[in-house]
Amino acid sequence: MHDRLLERNACFGEVAGWERPNFYAPEKVSANYYYSWFRQNWFSYSAEEHHAVRNNLGLFDQSSFAKFLVQGSDAEQALNRICANNVAVPIGKIVYTQWLNPQGGIEADLTVTRLEKNKYLVVTAAITQIRDFHWLKQNLPIDMQVEAIDITSSLTVIGIMGPQSRAFLQSMTPNDMCNEAFPFGASQEIELAYSLVRASRITYVGELGWELYIPTEQALGVYDALVQAGESFDLKHIGMHALNSLRIEKAYRHWGHDITDEDTPLEAGLGFAVDMKKEGGFIGKEALEQQKQDGIKKRLVNFVLTDPEPLLYHNEPIWRDEEIVGYIASGMFGHTLDGAVGLGYVNHGDAASTDKLMAGNYEIEVAGIRYAATATTRPMYDPTNERIRN
Repeated sequence: MHDRLLERNACFGEVAGWERPNFYAPEKVSANYYYSWFRQNWFSYSAEEHHAVRNNLGLFDQSSFAKFLVQGSDAEQALNRICANNVAVPIGKIVYTQWLNPQGGIEADLTVTRLEKNKYLVVTAAITQIRDFHWLKQNLPIDMQVEAIDITSSLTVIGIMGPQSRAFLQSMTPNDMCNEAFPFGASQEIELAYSLVRASRITYVGELGWELYIPTEQALGVYDALVQAGESFDLKHIGMHALNSLRIEKAYRHWGHDITDEDTPLEAGLGFAVDMKKEGGFIGKEALEQQKQDGIKKRLVNFVLTDPEPLLYHNEPIWRDEEIVGYIASGMFGHTLDGAVGLGYVNHGDAASTDKLMAGNYEIEVAGIRYAATATTRPMYDPTNERIRN
């Protein structure tokens, strides 16, 4: 789709060999960067893209996702040993999970979709494609009937996100896209633009939406049909900068910044994605049980600056009551919240409760100046998930 996106005046960035649109410049405006520590030339363009997803409809090129096929009569058992969450789910169900090392650290953050009884689709980030596939292959038991195949190049991925995404897709497919027939966390094949497309109702932006997994040889036809039908819905192309600002408002984690192999799901606030009771256990379970017993000594916290002018990137010091207690792991301006948003770990030595953690006065230091910040362990945008589940 590169030439199509170029025609839309995309400014591309590079990640792991992929060129991806970072933002789209207006017509007849140069799609280039003019760097600054303050608001750069693309700031307002990305803000428009951000608001389009929050209020209407956006299209993302997410083809850089790494995709692995795991299949065989022992696929469920083998994956359940690697995944912290339980993948023994009905066909067509998406599972959000982490892969942990024996110390409980997060080696990968991804989704696993059950396609058939003995077949799963693993989807992870472009930057960790080689790393995650190696971890998968390394930990598949050699005495089980299971194989893993990297099928990344065979599937193009287009994200359709925003409050109008259901109405938009319903206008293009005979399949029922209503909430009862297609709930959040479900994945189904649908007819779309003369193609069979896997539609997965999941989101990294905190809005109603679907990721469309399209056979690569059919991708241009589907893309062109989506763009044509999108004219009556005011469909807007969205870049990676807006994706980042959208996800950070919802406190969705990013592996390599907010979570790494030195952070556990309990420290990262991802305990909901861990099934401690599933049969057979999983890699890292014993370490998490010990950490639960001892108490966690750092916690990922969400911050938003009360002053709307400063920007956050990452590594800014976190102050609580005149003491540096951590650093921002990732930051971006939250256009819905009207302030810079950051995620960062707060270290507290003893195993403090969440209430005690939130009791202090927080500030974030930007270029030597400390700015007051609101802190919470819950997402600041749509904390009850109403927008993604209805």
